[in-house]
Formats: sequence, structure tokens, C-alpha cells
Amino acid sequence: MSTRLHTDVVIAGGGLAGLVTALELLRAGRRVIVVDRDTPDRLGGLARWAFGGMALVGTPQQARMGIPDTPEVALRDWLRFGELGADDAWPRAWAACYVEHSRAVVYDWLVALGLRFMPAVNWVERGLNGEGNSLPRYHVLWGTARALTLRVIEALQQAGSAAGGERLRILSGHRVTAIERQGGAACGVLAQREADAQEVRIDAPVVVLATGGLNGASEQVMANWPADRPRPATMLNGAHPYADGRLHALAAQALGARVTHAGEMWNYAAGIPHPQPHFPGHGLSLIPCKSALWLDHRGRRIGPQPLVTGFDTHALCQRVAALEQPWTWQLLNRRIAARELALSGAEHNPRVRDQHKLRFILDTLRGSDRLLQQMLRESPQVIASDTLAGLAARMNALTGAPHIDPAVLQRTADEFDANFIRGDKLHNDDQLRRIVHARQWLPDRLRTCKPAPLQMKGAGPFVAIQTQLITRKSLGGLQTDLQSRVLDAGGQPIPGLYGVGEAAGFGGGGANGRRSLEGTFLPGCILTARAAARSITQGRGLATRLAPSPQDPRQETA
Repeated sequence: MSTRLHTDVVIAGGGLAGLVTALELLRAGRRVIVVDRDTPDRLGGLARWAFGGMALVGTPQQARMGIPDTPEVALRDWLRFGELGADDAWPRAWAACYVEHSRAVVYDWLVALGLRFMPAVNWVERGLNGEGNSLPRYHVLWGTARALTLRVIEALQQAGSAAGGERLRILSGHRVTAIERQGGAACGVLAQREADAQEVRIDAPVVVLATGGLNGASEQVMANWPADRPRPATMLNGAHPYADGRLHALAAQALGARVTHAGEMWNYAAGIPHPQPHFPGHGLSLIPCKSALWLDHRGRRIGPQPLVTGFDTHALCQRVAALEQPWTWQLLNRRIAARELALSGAEHNPRVRDQHKLRFILDTLRGSDRLLQQMLRESPQVIASDTLAGLAARMNALTGAPHIDPAVLQRTADEFDANFIRGDKLHNDDQLRRIVHARQWLPDRLRTCKPAPLQMKGAGPFVAIQTQLITRKSLGGLQTDLQSRVLDAGGQPIPGLYGVGEAAGFGGGGANGRRSLEGTFLPGCILTARAAARSITQGRGLATRLAPSPQDPRQETA
């Protein structure tokens, strides 16, 4: 037995992109049904647990810090770092749309919702040789993305109840199993309740796909891995098993939708198993300490160019994937951990998540080993010892094999510390050069230790963290135009079908190219969602003056 429902728009996926689309449609007077696989308490998807960093251009925070950013400068950085090709017409168009409209369509919209950003702008993904962010652009929400998600849900409920609650329906615990079509156009979906397999047929002239990417399914990750890049034997799951790419395939099969750049992914090089996993294989992404030594499975420093976070995440992942074993080690001490240790996401950043501003300021200025002590209690992958020999023994006990010779670990530390024997003027180490460079920017100076010997007296105990590659975001997806309409193989919009957020590769089927400037994902969800809602209600998308294309997307948005 099945139920039949009717609405103006059905949205597959209750993550941030789907919810923002629904909110904008409700505000425009449309009836909306959201179909989401997860439980009601997890509405909002991964954004509910995300840290909330956003790459934004031309903000008041940048102006106050004297950062001379413009859409033109940001687009130059974006296209160069992402290595977008000349034939990537729609990804390039969406990149231009992002940098042009991130201030008005994302920043101002969030502020209007009552959200606030931290005053400091961080400088991430600078590029190994300066080809990344040429200026600081990484903004962090007070309250993390959890505050953003809860505020959007609150606004959604308010908008839905404005007409007696009749215009919004959220079907949690339901999975879309088919996209209905009529005469080459989308006309609704078939959904199934996970608990009892009961079917729900939803008739709607507009279908929006907001189902995330494919990085939650290991088989999809490996099947789409580029053949010309080293592939790891195993990876942790930093996405969610529901991000499995099934609706990408359904859209392609049912309506001829085009999926592009499926092999481009935004993974991280330093993950650890989640101490309280939400699902099998669940991982947490460590933000590696800049001052930690990054070692291979034998305790040798990876080189000849040492691995240092904050410059090129894509390159870090490739180098780690090419190693003999699927794990690496971060070698540091308590002094470094107190200043630099961090985990991505809202769960392990309570000062920002709960908006404890005074405690956050004190921790930033004085350092804190709160997170280190927590991880030593909760995570087997984080270990400590007063001596390097003792640390080597514990590292070997964790892996179950004598991979690390204590003498090798000692020599690794001694060779690094030798840089300090003759004083700062005679440093000759690329990691130290990068740390000195990073510390020139105040927010980085506050979060990065002044270079010092690893074996400096009073800095112990020594700490080792076993890390491995972890999935996060799909950079490719359904190809869309600037109205978020899904395109077919011939580049034509499929009537009634839209793609937003990660499902659309954050715009165009791969707006970021091979690399993200970091922090482009949450804004990409908002930008594509608002473009879709505007197109559905007004018949046009977000105009942009920076978007060249052989098909001239500006004509599409006039």
C-alpha cells in the first residue's frame, strides 16, 4: 500500500542545501515536501556537525583587518588553485558567481538570519608556492555550523507555519527510490519509508536533488578514484553512508542528467577513528599541528619536503596515499598540543560552538591542553610518553608490529632539533620557514607555536597521533547552470529538475576543480540553493558579471 502526496516542489535531502532551498521557496509562497533519510534529530545533515568555516570575499571583517580582497583577485586564486580547464564552462561560471556574490547572497543573508562571524579572518590553503589563497578569506561562524543549521531549521518552521503549517512537510526516515518523469520532464519522486518499506508517491512539477555527494560510500570513492593518482588501501569515512551517489545515477538513468568530475574529491590527510562513532568506519579530521613532525610508519620524517598543513591539502593527501602503509604519525609535545591541536567540526570545538567568547579568548592567548587530555582518554590513536623510547614502544603496541626502531625515532627528533643549536638565524628547514611565514599573520601567530626544539626542556610529555586518510566532500556532481537546473548530455536544462549543494559539485558539476580554497562548501550550498529557489519562483538565477562561458551563462540569468 502506498500514499500519494501533491506539492509544488519536492526536495530530496535534508542537508543545508535542501533546507535553504525549502526556506526560500516557503518565503516565496510555495508548498514544499522535504524527503530526508536520516532521523529528525539529525535534520541538517553534516552541516550540523561542521565547524562553520567559510571562504568569503569583501566582508566587513576583511575591511577591518586591512585585507584588500576583490572578486577579481579571488577568482584568479580560485581558477589557478583549482586547476579548472578552459572547457570547464559551467564550473568556471559558478566559481565566478561564488566570488561575486558570496558577500551579498551568503554573508549578508546569514547576518540577516541573526548569525554572527568571529572578527578574525584566517589564512588557509595558501598553496605550496603561494598559488592558493593570496589573501586571508576564511571566516568562522560563532556557534559553528551547528548554529547555522539550527537557525535555518527554526526559520523554516516559522515560514512553514505562517500558512497554518500546510505548506511544509518533512518526511524524515524516507529514501527516494525513483525520480518520476513525464515527457522528458521530472514530475515527482517515489520514496520509501526506511522503517517498514511503505511507499510514498509525491507528485510535483519541480524536483530538487540535495542529496550530498558520493564520498560516504567507500565503493564509490574507490571506483571513481583518478587512475593517475596514488590510491590508498583504506580510508576513514568523514562524510556519511547516505552520501552514496545513488540519486546521481537515478537522475542520469531516468532523465539523462550529466555527472561530471566524479573523481575529484576533497579528502583530508590526517583522520582518526571517531571515539563515539555514528556509523561504522566513522572518522574525525585532525587539523594537523604545523609544528608537529609528520612521520611515516617507521618513524622517519616524510620528505624531502616535509608535510605541513595549511598550504595544500590536495597535495598532502596524494603524498600520504603514496606511502607504503596507510597510516602516518604526528610527533609533537604537550607545548605544541596546547597551542595547536585541533579537530575539525563542532563536537570538539565547544568554545566556539557554545559561543563562550571569554573562554575562547583565554584559551587562544594562553593555550590549553583540554583537547589533548580528552583525546588521550578517548582515542587509542593519541598516545603520550615522557621519553621517545617509551613513545616508540607504545606506537608499536598500537600497530601490533615493531615498525619503529626507538633509535630511528630519536634520530628523527635530533635531526630536527639540530636546527636550533646555532640559533634562529641558521635555521635551514622548510617546515620552519613555513611556520615563520604563517606566524606573520596575527591569527596564525596566536595558534602556532614559536619554533623551538621538540625536546625542549619542560615541553613534554612527547605525543604521537596515528592518522590516516579520511573522506569528506565530493567536488564533482550533477552538472548545473547558473539557475541550478540540471543539464543533460547535450548541455540543455532538464525540465523540472534542479541540483544544489554537494549533489551539484557545489555548482556546475565541479566548481572547485581539483582543489578548494577551503571553506567553499557551506557557502556553495547556500549559493546554489538560493539560485535554485529564485529560478523556480522567478524564472531566473543569480546574475553575475564575471561568468564567461561559450554558452554565455549571463544570458541565462538576465
